[in-house]
Formats: sequence, C-alpha cells, structure tokens
Amino acid sequence: MENKKITKLIIVITILIIFVTSFLVWQTNDLVVTTYDYSNSKVPLEFNDYKILQISDLHNKRFGKNQSRLIKHTLDINPDIIVITGDLVDDANESFDNALDYIKGVIDYLPIFYVAGNHEKTANLYETLKVDLEMLGVIVLEDDIYLIEKDQAFINLIGVLDPEFYDSYYNVLINTVNSLYESEMFNILLSHRPEILDLYASTNVELVFTGHAHGGQVRLPFIGALIAPNQGFFPKYTSGIHTINNTTMVISRGLGESIIPFRAFNRPEIVVVNLHN
Repeated sequence: MENKKITKLIIVITILIIFVTSFLVWQTNDLVVTTYDYSNSKVPLEFNDYKILQISDLHNKRFGKNQSRLIKHTLDINPDIIVITGDLVDDANESFDNALDYIKGVIDYLPIFYVAGNHEKTANLYETLKVDLEMLGVIVLEDDIYLIEKDQAFINLIGVLDPEFYDSYYNVLINTVNSLYESEMFNILLSHRPEILDLYASTNVELVFTGHAHGGQVRLPFIGALIAPNQGFFPKYTSGIHTINNTTMVISRGLGESIIPFRAFNRPEIVVVNLHN
C-alpha cells in the first residue's frame, strides 16, 4: 500500500515539474507584441501614423537560428524605425554575437537608433560593441540628437547614456536633455532607466522610451512585478505607459533575462508605438 502511495506521489511530482518547466520555457521564449497609440499635437502631420518599434534588454538572447524569429516579427510589423534602449549584451557573457545577428537581419530594411544600458558598461563591452554597431549602420546616440526627417518635417530624437557611465548621472541627465530639447519640435528621448520618470518630466520632453526593469521578470496575476532593479519590491515602473505632466514614458518589458534564467507571467516583449497628431 505504501509503495502505491509513493508511486502516485512520484507521478504527481513529475507531472508538476514537467508542467512548471514547460510553462517557464514558454513564458521565457514566446514573443509578444504590445502596441500603443500615442497622440500629441506637436507630432508633425507628416509623421501621423509613424510607427516606432522598440527593442530593449536583449541580453544577447537568441530567438531562433540567427535570430530568425525576432527578425521575422520585426519585418512583419514593418515599422518606420527601430529604437534600442540598452542592454543588448549581458555582463555575465562576453559574447554579443546574437545581438549582432539581429542587427544584421534588419539593418538593410530599417533605420536603427541605439543607446547603451548598464550591462554594456559593467561588462566593459561598450566601446567594442559601439564600433561593430556603427560599422553595420546603427546610429549610436551618446548624449546627443538625431533629426528624423520625413517630407521636410522633423522630429528631435535625443539619446542619453545610462547612469553607469557617470559619477553624478542625474545632474548630467537633466543638463543634457535640457540642452538638447527643442521646444518648437516634437521630442523623443531614448534612455535605459524607467525609475526616474519625474526627472524626465522636469525636462518637458514629450515621449520617452525606456526598459531596464524587465517587467519585473517574474510577475504575478493581479499583483504585477515582484521586484525590479533600482526600484526594489513591488516596483511602480516596470511596463506599459506612464504620464507625468507633459511627459509620457513607454517601458518595454524587454526580451532577455538577467540573474535568474527565466520569466514568469511576463513573456518577452516587442513594443510598437504609433504616433498621431
């Protein structure tokens, strides 16, 4: 009798392990696309329905051979531009071949703009990665701007480095964005960190793209993220759209993992934002 009970218990535990493992594999690797519509009267009419695809926190993760699944999703979405908001690499892995495979697969079709995250700095890979990205045609923004042109109208795209690159970053951030902000134009800011929305809002920049929090990586239904870097337990800024005054911030839940090798109730996310006047 005892042997039968033990056998049943082993079967139940085995089934449970298989179920949980399969669930985590699916949650960690199955891509989801999240689309937002953003309206602002400062968006030039020429940019109405302009489509921006955001990639964040890849951490050199692979989605299919040579990034085939991630590339297919990108090309199927057919955005006007791609913005990458940091952590293409992971500081636990010196390789960034998977990240470059994605770039190689889409750069001939779409302009790509990139800002560095904290892992590029802590892994000491930024300068090497920057050279490779620029050789492929990626526009790397280091506390500067790029004027995106369409039909002789312009959007001011601002890109800032992650706090890891500075000793007193937050003062640098405010001064940099204020100096690059154009009050007569529509301004987009690319920055890795979401937890400083109040600082972004103080500059009046209209739209911000961020990542870093990984959506909390592990989320619970009806509760949300459990923990996020630089925010602690039950963090406020891990996904979605948040607005303070005239500034709206879009947070990508990211694609890869860090520290723990899985995601739960938080599938890898590609973000798409459609601009409207």
